[in-house]
Amino acid sequence: MKATSLVQLENESVIVTEWRFAPGAQTGHHVHAHDYVVVPLTSGTLRLEEAGGVRDAVLTMGASYARPAGVAHNVINANEFEFRFVEVELK
Repeated sequence: MKATSLVQLENESVIVTEWRFAPGAQTGHHVHAHDYVVVPLTSGTLRLEEAGGVRDAVLTMGASYARPAGVAHNVINANEFEFRFVEVELK
């Protein structure tokens, strides 16, 4: 099952996207073209499938983090509830 995304804003500087993951939903493997910031809207665990293996990341509502362009992974909702976050890509 695929996670759903809704672009809320795009201009010359940023792309702001809300992501929603039903239990077990995933993004599919992708590579980030831009530096980005994630703002969790819920707390829970996301499973990351990366080149080095699989790991679980525990995210806390409102506790933002940043990653550089080039990150490659598949993101999976490991919770039994919907997980949501806002991603802000910096162009």
